[in-house]
Amino acid sequence: MVTVTGVRFRKSGKVYYFNPERVWPKPGDAVVVETIRGLEIGEAVTGAREVGDDQIVAPLKHIVRLATEADLRQAEAANALEAEAYKECQAKIIEHKLEMKLIETEIAFDCSKIIFFFTANSRIDFRDLVKDLTSKYKTRIELRQVGVRDEAKMLGGLGACGRSLCCGTFLSDFQPVSIKMAKEQNLSLNPTKISGQCGRLMCCLKYEQAFYESIIKKLPRIGRDVVTPDGVGALLDINALKESVKVRVRFADGSYDVRTYGVDDVQRVNPTQKPADRDGEAEPEEKAVERPSPPPEPVKRAAPRRARGKANKQSTESYFLKTGEADGAVPDAREGETP
Repeated sequence: MVTVTGVRFRKSGKVYYFNPERVWPKPGDAVVVETIRGLEIGEAVTGAREVGDDQIVAPLKHIVRLATEADLRQAEAANALEAEAYKECQAKIIEHKLEMKLIETEIAFDCSKIIFFFTANSRIDFRDLVKDLTSKYKTRIELRQVGVRDEAKMLGGLGACGRSLCCGTFLSDFQPVSIKMAKEQNLSLNPTKISGQCGRLMCCLKYEQAFYESIIKKLPRIGRDVVTPDGVGALLDINALKESVKVRVRFADGSYDVRTYGVDDVQRVNPTQKPADRDGEAEPEEKAVERPSPPPEPVKRAAPRRARGKANKQSTESYFLKTGEADGAVPDAREGETP
């Protein structure tokens, strides 16, 4: 176990762990930390706590100090420079006629680097753009291409529920979302209804997926037979949120009815059980009728080539004996003699 403090550098960004042995900040305090890019200013989101060794990335960096007034003024100056750099980069993109969309600008705490985030449908040759920006700001310039989900996270907005986007408020990491989740939750497969502002499947489909899977595991597929307190019936619908199911039950008189039961009130049908026993009606067992088996057909086998040649030789010799020919002479048909 290691004692760490969680620090976030951007709003709704990922939380990174740092060693608080030098400084013990409280949640909400601005701190200056040591990173691979140099000194950075961030916000402590958690107090000192212990986490497992598998949750940290070695080597663990230290928290240098609590942010002073000078550090806060320097951070405000960097933020003001970000807005100016954004406008300058946007103008240069139009000037060079580049097919790219500028999303956001980020400047390091010590102004040693400026990062421009953009989206594009293909690879962009922005070497001339970097040269112009470098000559303008006299610092290191980095252009980083991001996806549409990162774009929605940076820009923010409102979702279909009317609230702020999850990725722009509290969701730090993107979880994989598949169309299978929408099917298991009985949602409409219309892309406009299950897609977010980024055009991809909504991240909130992942929130309740574990609960839906736990309910579905207890029941067979829709259309299969289940055992209910009123008898055996076919499963028609599953409502995971209410933990209820609809079953089409067959009664002893041959009538049917659709009834609603709790998930715990129905059970799977034993596949080894006979259909008649499932409905509560015993059917007489059919007696097997013994029928005489047909005689086996004789197997015809072709004689070996040597045997066939020997048989032909014997038939030829017998012919010569009958006709009285000596030395195997064949009668000449031109003389009118027929065998």
